[in-house]
Amino acid sequence: MRRPPPDRIHEAATGAARVAGVDEAGRGPLAGPVLAAAVVLDPAHIPPGLADSKALTPARRAALAVLIRETAAVGLGAASVEEIDRLDILRASHLAMRRAVEALPLDPDHALIDGPFVPGGLPCPATALIRGDALSLSVAAASIVAKVARDAIMAGLARDCPGYGWERNMGYPTPGHRAALIRLGVTPHHRRTFAPVHNILCRNSSSSY
Repeated sequence: MRRPPPDRIHEAATGAARVAGVDEAGRGPLAGPVLAAAVVLDPAHIPPGLADSKALTPARRAALAVLIRETAAVGLGAASVEEIDRLDILRASHLAMRRAVEALPLDPDHALIDGPFVPGGLPCPATALIRGDALSLSVAAASIVAKVARDAIMAGLARDCPGYGWERNMGYPTPGHRAALIRLGVTPHHRRTFAPVHNILCRNSSSSY
């Protein structure tokens, strides 16, 4: 059965005037940062067609990201590969979310966080919303901005480290990316605590003796 499109019911339920939707992109890849976006939509200028970024084509995501940035307040936050390896991916994702909210050009009264947990240290009250990107227009907008911004980062890293296909796989563990890891080795942009990367490092360390 087809899901209904996201709406502003959850925003209204907070009773707050300025509600930021918050989502991240890049929890699953083997390489690159995790990036989060916070978006406060203008109720009078909501871009049509907002949806979970995963349900949109790359071209549609890119077009919507431009419209969101033109009509809404947007903040971006990242956690580096080093922070991911030091903190773990969940804590690093929460750090990126907090940075995104803090980067907003206005102070939100409430935040809707995609997922089951609220990050610590947010500058406003917040509510966790599982599948928020499919339920809330604000979170859907954040998912689009985060995905498009992270994809652009990975395309840039692909030019610096050719052969891994990051401009296509965005660092996710596709067969081609895994094969390139074995063939070309681990780069500084790889997450060393993620099993496929860690296993290659251990294998290379063992073979050096």
